[in-house]
Amino acid sequence: MKFARSLVLWALACSLSVIAPTQGHAQETASAHADHLLKADRSWNGKPYTHYPSGQPTLMMIKLTIPPHTALPWHTHPVPNAGYVLQGQLTIQDKASGASHVFHQGEAFAESMDDAHRGVSGDRETILLLTYAGGNNLPTSIPLKGEKNEY
Repeated sequence: MKFARSLVLWALACSLSVIAPTQGHAQETASAHADHLLKADRSWNGKPYTHYPSGQPTLMMIKLTIPPHTALPWHTHPVPNAGYVLQGQLTIQDKASGASHVFHQGEAFAESMDDAHRGVSGDRETILLLTYAGGNNLPTSIPLKGEKNEY
C-alpha cells in the first residue's frame, strides 16, 4: 500500500512538472515594425503650418466615408490635420489656386489649414482616416459661407 501511494505521488509530481511550465509562459519582449506614413511641416499644397491653437490640446480621429462621385462642400480647417486613404481615392482641390492632387489607397496626406478646399471621391466609395490636432474646443472643419458642413 505504501508503495502504491508513493507511485501515485510520483506520477502526480511528474504530471505537474509537465503542466507547470506551460502555465507560466513568459512573454517575449521585442520591437514592433512601424511604417512611417507621414511627417509634414506643411500641407499638400505647400503652405507651411505656422501655429497650433492655444489652450488644452485635443486629438480627434475620424473615419470618413464618401460615396462615389461626390464633392464635399468647400471648407477650411482651423487646426493641423492629416489623412490616410483606407479605400478608393481622394482628389483635394484648393479653391484659391485651383490646384489639385489625387491621393490613392494607402497614401497619407497633410491637409491644408485655413485654406478653402474640398475633397472629391472617385469611381468607388472613398474611406479616409482623418486625425486632427486641435484644442480650445475648436471645430475640425468650418464650411465656407453658404456651404453645408463637411460631415
